[in-house]
Amino acid sequence: MLKTLTLGALLASSLAHAEPALKLGTTAAFAPPLEAAVAEAKKQGLEVELIEFTDWIAPNVSLANGDIDVNYFQHIPFLENAKAEGGYDLVPVARGVINNVGLYSKQYKDFASLPEGAKVAIANDPVNGGRGLQLLQKAGLIELKPGVGYKATQQDITANPKNIRIIELEAVQLVRAYEEVDVVQGYPAYIRLANTFDPGSALLFDGVDHPEYIIQFVTQPAKAKDARLLKFIDIYQHSPAVRAALDKAHGKLYQAGWES
Repeated sequence: MLKTLTLGALLASSLAHAEPALKLGTTAAFAPPLEAAVAEAKKQGLEVELIEFTDWIAPNVSLANGDIDVNYFQHIPFLENAKAEGGYDLVPVARGVINNVGLYSKQYKDFASLPEGAKVAIANDPVNGGRGLQLLQKAGLIELKPGVGYKATQQDITANPKNIRIIELEAVQLVRAYEEVDVVQGYPAYIRLANTFDPGSALLFDGVDHPEYIIQFVTQPAKAKDARLLKFIDIYQHSPAVRAALDKAHGKLYQAGWES
């Protein structure tokens, strides 16, 4: 017997079999290129819900709780620290971009001009703070114990010739400190979003030659081979529209980590 379905029934049946949207968490610095990837994915029949967080803690909490399927905002050192502190079972799936980080000053054109006791703001989380201290060492403002790398803390400082005063702030708040301190660790993507000064004006960049700082797509182990996720990553890495959005968002201050 031939069964006749109404249009409403057909639509309901179709929706019942439709895949749920892939929920992707991120932060403001990475959102614009991801929005381009979401739009491109939609054209290819993949629904992706982009969820923007205002801090660097919630994306991993939400991922570990299963509220989102994947996040994209952190590099391996940050992830490993988060896993150690939070006990999360999370894994990197694929590489994204690697961004420059710099030291900026509103008043001074070089480090030699900094006064005794200059105020310097860096990130307060264990990993990005270590990256900031590495930058200060590269600038010749401090010396660190050999081999500490990104795990450096202020306790690892062995020399501080100008007696600079290091102030630790949330990384996403550093752009606001530009007006108040002598030197600030800065993230070009956040500086560009704030539109307060030139993100290319750093006195010193740390370069993009540290692969440990490549931003990663991160998920739970059980979802690492999710076809929706792998398709979205492929779109992000290979879509011309996404590459154009990356260029617009980051200028020349990034590299495609999957190409390195």
